[in-house]
Amino acid sequence: MRFKTLLLILIWWFVVIATAIEPISTGIAVGMAAALSGFLACYQNVLYYFHECCRQEWISYNSSGLEIDLTRKLFGQHVASRVIMKAVTGFMNNKNPKKPLVLSLHGWTGTGKNFVSQLIAENIYREGMASNYIHQFVATTHFPHLSQTESYKTQLQQWIKGNVTNCPRSLFIFDEMDKMHAGLIDSIKPYLDYYEHLDGVSYRQAIFIFLSNAGGEDITRVVLDFWRAGRDREEIQLKDIEGTLSKQVFNNKQSGFWHTSLIDKNLVDFFVPFLPLEYRHVRMCALAEMEARNLPLNDEIANQVANDMTYFPKEEKVLSVKGCKTIVSRLEFHI
Repeated sequence: MRFKTLLLILIWWFVVIATAIEPISTGIAVGMAAALSGFLACYQNVLYYFHECCRQEWISYNSSGLEIDLTRKLFGQHVASRVIMKAVTGFMNNKNPKKPLVLSLHGWTGTGKNFVSQLIAENIYREGMASNYIHQFVATTHFPHLSQTESYKTQLQQWIKGNVTNCPRSLFIFDEMDKMHAGLIDSIKPYLDYYEHLDGVSYRQAIFIFLSNAGGEDITRVVLDFWRAGRDREEIQLKDIEGTLSKQVFNNKQSGFWHTSLIDKNLVDFFVPFLPLEYRHVRMCALAEMEARNLPLNDEIANQVANDMTYFPKEEKVLSVKGCKTIVSRLEFHI
């Protein structure tokens, strides 16, 4: 604001001084004033290149980038990769969506739910997870007290309305949904619905992602059934899990989705299962971490890291208990 005021003063000064001197100078001054006025007019646009704002320069979907990231960086999650890629691409390419995109990612710890959220953010927002238009909520941190649930509902509504008003293309990530107090998430139901506007605000360009461990047992059961039947895990499809998963989450009293209207009214677009990881996937995670650190790829160390992990069931020892959760610390121990 001070810079704009200074420019206006300069324009006025050039015109007044030149007019008091001679006509030729007046012409020059008017030309300079016009140039300064032009700069003033585009000053705001120039700022957009240096300060993040809700414009295409800062928010632009890179579909090929997301596809490459899901292929090269996410392991053992063929179902999640396909669903995420199609859902996000379809939504971002739709110029007039009828509702926000709502994804619910489910699976045990270390399977890649948070990581996928990060990949989505990095391929939409130039600043990635550091963007001012990405808002992350962790149930145990932001909503710890059951006695304050009603207050949390009001705050959550205000946060979402304020942020979407500021930027329609906002991303909201809710982590630890399995630890959220029942009923709290229902407070945002109107913003996920098919309304064109609510109090003058459209929420249709926003994205909501829910992360939860709930449903992990059902997902694991399907994976083990395929394995015991001698079938390839890559044969597993979304339809083999999604229906059971949504019902389990809806009826789980320990879940933030317990009897929620978000599920009852079909406002969650996809329940995305993250499969428990096998030894080979843990090994791939170790190699990927080496590459990310610019370390020489070492198969022996990758094997040592994978061997350090605990696997289940007790008899078969097929699936990693922690997925790739502790890969970083295990790798540091061996390098």
